[in-house]
Amino acid sequence: MTAQVSKAPAISPLAIRERTGSISIAEIISVLKGDITGLHIRQAFSIEVAEEITANFIRNPGLKERKDGVPGQYIGASHYRKDAATYIAESEKARPFVEAVFSNLVDPVRGLFDALKRELHNQGIEMRLARSEHGYANVCRALCWSGTGLYALEPHDDVAQVLCAGKDYEIAAVANHTVVALNFYPSMPKEGGNLRIWSHKPTVTDRKSQGVEATGYPYSTAYLEAVPFHDFQLKAGDIALIDGGFIHGVTRQSGTGKHRLLLNSFLGFARPDLVLWWT
Repeated sequence: MTAQVSKAPAISPLAIRERTGSISIAEIISVLKGDITGLHIRQAFSIEVAEEITANFIRNPGLKERKDGVPGQYIGASHYRKDAATYIAESEKARPFVEAVFSNLVDPVRGLFDALKRELHNQGIEMRLARSEHGYANVCRALCWSGTGLYALEPHDDVAQVLCAGKDYEIAAVANHTVVALNFYPSMPKEGGNLRIWSHKPTVTDRKSQGVEATGYPYSTAYLEAVPFHDFQLKAGDIALIDGGFIHGVTRQSGTGKHRLLLNSFLGFARPDLVLWWT
């Protein structure tokens, strides 16, 4: 019981920006620099492309069930709870399946990656996929969360898993800056499946008090009870970027109808002159 007892979570204000229209690279850089906590762009990519991506996901031979305690289906690789060699090996193996998600399509994730890379290069900053001597990360992974409780994906932060990734990971340095989660949404259920972000950015001490020091997953509803939050009401064709250091999760979704499918990547400054991108 004592491990769960802690002082009330510190409240950190959220800087939220939501709008409709094309992707702004300047806004994405503002999230990378920590000036914007959450950015939601509605209708950022076409419904036709979204529907094709969803169909490619459903029939993809690389589709797997997660077996790391986080319920969901996925295509691609996750660094979560893996050493760098294992993660990179899985990334290399999954690459043809990730590419098949975008077969014969203009890939909106790669489009954003290339545009951001060009702009950062103009500012004297290199951006690239995370790598090791064994290979490199994929540009994204495709995910369909399937939790059946109060949340389809329970409240968590993304910094703990990066901070504790291990010395053989170059991404570990990003934990000292803003770990950005980038999500494209090709398919959304009619009800629920909102991205919820709480006004709390836990410290190492907070994580220890909740028993999530190495993973950042999951935080209890009791811990978050008094913390304000913001819900992003998402639709197919939207994208969202958040400071993954803030606790966030996915609300319960309707059990029938369309999948809640997202294309997910992480990115952040490892050094003032280097941004890394991984899954």
